[in-house]
Amino acid sequence: MKFACFHLMPYRALDFAERAKHRSAWVVLPNSLYDPQKGADEYEAYINQLVSAEALGFDIIAVNEHHQTAYGLMPAPNLIASALIQRTKRVKIAILGRALPLTNNPLTIAEEFAMLDNLSRGRIITGFVRGIGNEYHSTGINPHWSHERYQEAHDLIVQAWTKPGPTSFEGEHFNLRYVTIWPRPYQTPHPQIWIPSMGSSETVKWAAAPERKYPFLVTFSSRELVARYLNIYRDQATQYGYEASPDQLGWASPVYVADTDERARKEAKEGIETLFNDFLAVPFQMLLPPGYMSLSSMKNTMRMRKALGAQKRLTMEELAETGVVVVGSPQTVRDQLSKLRDETRAGKLITMLQFGTLSDKLTKRNMEMFASEVMPHLR
Repeated sequence: MKFACFHLMPYRALDFAERAKHRSAWVVLPNSLYDPQKGADEYEAYINQLVSAEALGFDIIAVNEHHQTAYGLMPAPNLIASALIQRTKRVKIAILGRALPLTNNPLTIAEEFAMLDNLSRGRIITGFVRGIGNEYHSTGINPHWSHERYQEAHDLIVQAWTKPGPTSFEGEHFNLRYVTIWPRPYQTPHPQIWIPSMGSSETVKWAAAPERKYPFLVTFSSRELVARYLNIYRDQATQYGYEASPDQLGWASPVYVADTDERARKEAKEGIETLFNDFLAVPFQMLLPPGYMSLSSMKNTMRMRKALGAQKRLTMEELAETGVVVVGSPQTVRDQLSKLRDETRAGKLITMLQFGTLSDKLTKRNMEMFASEVMPHLR
């Protein structure tokens, strides 16, 4: 397996009593609750954590994009990636991902990633996402056009990376007379493209298409759903006439390792529960606004993800029981991860080793134990 150390960069200094007075930590949460001095400390700590992952032997360090939320302080992940490039030498840097439908000119993304690819001498991995429903409330983009804008933006970016310019691009949503980016990407034909997703059937079919064969990453899902979605991808590949390789399959999960199961659950509990109940939780209508999904995908999502939009607080024990999070001793964590790897033949694991309010001290020990006690047994 290949291992990524992924970070959300949550705002741990949040006043959770004030947070509880609002529907969500996204969009509607007053930004008067943000203290820039504390935020600057968070950025410093989080970048240090990601940089340290290189020395620990992780293959990849990863960041992502979210807007108007205390859940993750990365509205511009390219800026974080640029800082990481300057402080690392070998590790790949994945931006998982950029929300393509939210931009009015996808060429800016093509240019940014090409710059980063040059600055890092070919260490960039791109992750293209539609962005969860919350982002459409943040940006005012009509979610009905989400799939069309996503696919069109993708096509424009790949064209800009691969076809000698000037060329032109004519679509329903993006039209450019001149497409000729400077610089071109360092990697040939372009940086790897990964597709993180919560399992939309349209996204699975699109990512698995023979002309793409993009690695598909299942996020924030129970072990049952991870296996189901990855096997759906494999079945889709079979329908297209080829066998999906382990490198095309992966999943993301919060992971916490300590000496014993009891200690791990005790230490991880607050961080896990603040992540899912205070930072991540949003009303159903915010997460899945009208038009964001096809009717069939919406029905499937509601059937398989019954907890979406629920008001009930989730416990760490419930989340660990279903495998949404993996918490325990090195042996427990190894056993759970290897079982799911064997069931799905997935070759990528995106680990979230800091989550919610988990402290820097516990994050550091968690990263070190995962790297020394778990990774070598699963490679």
